[in-house]
Amino acid sequence: MHAAAALFGLSAIFGRLIASSAPVLVCGRALFGAALLGLLCGVMRDRPWRGVSRKSLFVLILSGVLLAAHYVTFFLGVKLGGVAVGSLGFACFPAFTTLCEAVVFKERPAVREYLLMLLATIGLLLIAPSLSLTDAATVGLLWGVSSGAIYAVLAVINRLSAVSVPGVKASWWQNVAIIACLLPFTADGLLAAPARDWLWIGCLGVFCTGFAYPLYISGLTVLKARLAAIIIALEPVYSILAAWLLLQDAPAPRTLCGGALIVGAVIWAGLRRFGYR
Repeated sequence: MHAAAALFGLSAIFGRLIASSAPVLVCGRALFGAALLGLLCGVMRDRPWRGVSRKSLFVLILSGVLLAAHYVTFFLGVKLGGVAVGSLGFACFPAFTTLCEAVVFKERPAVREYLLMLLATIGLLLIAPSLSLTDAATVGLLWGVSSGAIYAVLAVINRLSAVSVPGVKASWWQNVAIIACLLPFTADGLLAAPARDWLWIGCLGVFCTGFAYPLYISGLTVLKARLAAIIIALEPVYSILAAWLLLQDAPAPRTLCGGALIVGAVIWAGLRRFGYR
């Protein structure tokens, strides 16, 4: 599960290395991811479309469209704000999930969830270099936060639909939906992308989708989902460490403090929610 979290975290590093636009790299990632996941389904002798109902297919396509928006906004955040700012902006998605569930399911947030939202807000204010929209890093943070909000909506839709499709097959359909959404607008960009970009896009699709997702699913066969969620919350930590080691992109002290508040609050709320002390 930690290996999956680390691979998910590496996606931000590849986002910084790829010169092509965010929609182009997301579509390229989906092309590689769908190919590898389709191959994996073939090895398991379980075709992706077998046993998928119309309702499930609709939900998977809808989730793929939302994932496309999530990925594009996330990589915009990374490109404009840097790895730490973009990743930590997304990391506040549990706070958005609490808000969405309160509206959709009429669930009153617990005290710990109010505290999570407060700490996440303080953390974001610490991370923001300024309150001016002329600052690229601030705009990048807003894109990262937007990606977290979209992901929260996706989480609520998944809870509403309760679709029971194996993870690898579901991920294949989502990648196909991403390709269908973005390819008409990114075909020229993909054809014009330099070989270096294709190398990193391939790594992004293979390692951060094709390898990371099966690792995550395999981890769930041993670990409880609640513990897995807490481990996956460490994704921004792996992103920042990788950027620090590989790109010499050291975060500012304020960013570290804000990130510690957000990630710490998410992990603490998860521990409290599932009965850990």
